[in-house]
Amino acid sequence: MLPILLKPLFWSYDFKSLDPEKHRQIIVGQILNYGTKEATDWLFSHYGRDTVSQTASNLPLGAWNKKSLSMWKLVLGINPQKRSIKFTQP
Repeated sequence: MLPILLKPLFWSYDFKSLDPEKHRQIIVGQILNYGTKEATDWLFSHYGRDTVSQTASNLPLGAWNKKSLSMWKLVLGINPQKRSIKFTQP
């Protein structure tokens, strides 16, 4: 189960059904796009920088907010490529 502080970031998902491992792509994408400092702190402490970076680099371009992607490209050194979205809806 995710911490309640993350709930506002998942307005279009059934928050209680999100599994941190099964829905890692959704969680990483939403937090990197819309998260607060507290949310990103949780993200990196829960998954670790390498896992966040790897997951973020595998997110399709269509899953990114343009400004967020620009920042995380610099911070994480990622360069996501155009690909199909394959999210599993909770």
